[in-house]
Amino acid sequence: MMTMRAVVTERPGDYDVMRLRDVPVSALGDREVLVRTAASGVCYHDHLIRAGVMRRGITFPLILGHEGAGVVEAVGAYVRSLKPGDRVACTQWTEACGLCRFCRTNREPLCAERKFFGHDRDGTYAEFFKIQEDSLLSLPPEVGLEEGAILSCAIGTVLAALRDVGRTQPGECVLVTGAGGGLGVHAIQVAKLCGATVIAQTTSPAKVPVIREAGADEVVVAEDGRFADTVKGCAGGEGVDVVCDTVGAPVFQEALRSAGRGARYVLVGELTGDPVTFNTARLFLKGVSLLSTTSTSRVQLADVIRLVRQRRLRPMVTERFSLADAPRVHRLMVERKLAGRVVLVP
Repeated sequence: MMTMRAVVTERPGDYDVMRLRDVPVSALGDREVLVRTAASGVCYHDHLIRAGVMRRGITFPLILGHEGAGVVEAVGAYVRSLKPGDRVACTQWTEACGLCRFCRTNREPLCAERKFFGHDRDGTYAEFFKIQEDSLLSLPPEVGLEEGAILSCAIGTVLAALRDVGRTQPGECVLVTGAGGGLGVHAIQVAKLCGATVIAQTTSPAKVPVIREAGADEVVVAEDGRFADTVKGCAGGEGVDVVCDTVGAPVFQEALRSAGRGARYVLVGELTGDPVTFNTARLFLKGVSLLSTTSTSRVQLADVIRLVRQRRLRPMVTERFSLADAPRVHRLMVERKLAGRVVLVP
């Protein structure tokens, strides 16, 4: 039986529950594709699973990771669109039904039957990953494999948030929270692509250079967590038109205070799982819409690939680590010592 090296999370817990092991590569289903991993993105979602904050639908032991790209190693009997040797990137989900109203309208992440990669199914922290054919898209030669690994989550999620859900328009002002993280640096780029002015919020002065590199017009460093008044000042006193919140509960109150009349507040991340309370009058008296998005559809991933190929968006892979470094990478991520998106390379 074929085996591979993989980072196996044995149970919820601290960083040491992740162990590099030799594990068997299971047989391919008829519509599945085996991909030799070139790189796997590391997302805060992975930490939330490992730490036991996220529990629903998760069974341990588990191989984490929902961001990956590589080269097709083998295909199932009914696979027609891909062949061994093809360069591919994956969406964050697999096994969507293809028949429900969400699948029929290019909203596969909302399909009740879909499985989230590295959550409901083993993911990409491994030498190989196995996934349904319709969860993969081919990468053109202009897009590197390490770049390809982060396209769906780090870029596709914020493209969905700002372009499709938040409907960001030219001339509007966008606040990006957690702007130095993997979602944040790409949300800045997407907002600029939409023609917006971008105010970027961070708690880390060390991340300001990468935020500036991503294209932010204004950077608000709020080490004490308070930033609404400064953001409003940057936005001319009125507040912003769109909030792209990649952080969630820790910044929610201040981010909501930053929203102007008629603003769209789009949640795309939650770092703690903590509840928040607020007066709903703060929404309807200002006409603020509270929205959210989850992961990336095939159509959205195809758009990201096109935009990267055209050099209109730039994947920001800031550091590379080995699979054996996964526990250290999670620690650095939780301690907020990583900027942009980092990848694990087998």
